[in-house]
Amino acid sequence: MEPYVRPAWLFNQHVETIYPALVRRVGLQQPECERIFTPDDDFLDLDRYKQGSSQCILVSHGLEGNSTRAYVRGMARVFYNAGYDVAAWNYRGCSEEMNRQARFYHSGATDDLKTVVLHLAKEYDQLFLIGFSLGGNLTLKYLGEPEVPAVVKRAVVFSVPMDLYTSCQTISKPSNWIYTKRFLNSLKQKVRAKAAMRKDTNTTGLETVKTLLEFDNQFTAPLHGFADAIDYYTKSSSLQYIPAVRVPTLVINAANDPFLSAECYPRHFADHPFVKLEYPTHGGHVGFSLFNKNGIYWSELRALSFITNSHV
Repeated sequence: MEPYVRPAWLFNQHVETIYPALVRRVGLQQPECERIFTPDDDFLDLDRYKQGSSQCILVSHGLEGNSTRAYVRGMARVFYNAGYDVAAWNYRGCSEEMNRQARFYHSGATDDLKTVVLHLAKEYDQLFLIGFSLGGNLTLKYLGEPEVPAVVKRAVVFSVPMDLYTSCQTISKPSNWIYTKRFLNSLKQKVRAKAAMRKDTNTTGLETVKTLLEFDNQFTAPLHGFADAIDYYTKSSSLQYIPAVRVPTLVINAANDPFLSAECYPRHFADHPFVKLEYPTHGGHVGFSLFNKNGIYWSELRALSFITNSHV
């Protein structure tokens, strides 16, 4: 497949990143909404696009995203039109209803991804995983863990912060303030919403948090059993799980992604028998816009090519 070439007027990585997030609209039928339950008595909401296929695409969204984001719907549309069933899942606290338990989601929470995979494995002969950003890290980490079921055949991940600590440092640079502010506002709002329904939710220091690292240190880490933010980043980064991946997987990180550190472009896996790494010059973060009559983005064409063709 031809390498990605960005439209001329998307002249830098920030425009490439922001334009599709703000402007793109994807025409797609209404999904069937399904709620499944977790072993700890919580729930996960899935958007299902069914047409009786024996093959299903499972899409995992990014930080503070959900199943209705344009990049999720765009991917769902291209695979549905190719004859696949599609399931787009929402992490805890990311659907329209706040989750029950004290915990939320995080970059290493593969237990919930496993719950969704095992649920879908009951219905399908073949399952394919696609992840974006945080969802990409989640997917890669899951694939490198033990007991991935044989029904999982291939995976594609985009814009993956494979090294969480250095990527947190990168996104926290002054040039990226607009992203940090948006994520922090959304995360803080969720903590407040959880505190309104659960009295055991600690909001101490929430208003003084100024960076994502501070948020993860004060809230994400202790809430999910990590010693601190560094412990969380260290244990949840997918980079260390890549050697154990045994499912054909394509990793695509744009070289100009404003969220990713240099560590997210490893070269030492070039000979990995299952993992293929591609670093297009442009694309931004979850961008890869194309302007064509189909409204299909390059990332969707690349994922379709990899999943449907065993030789690419």
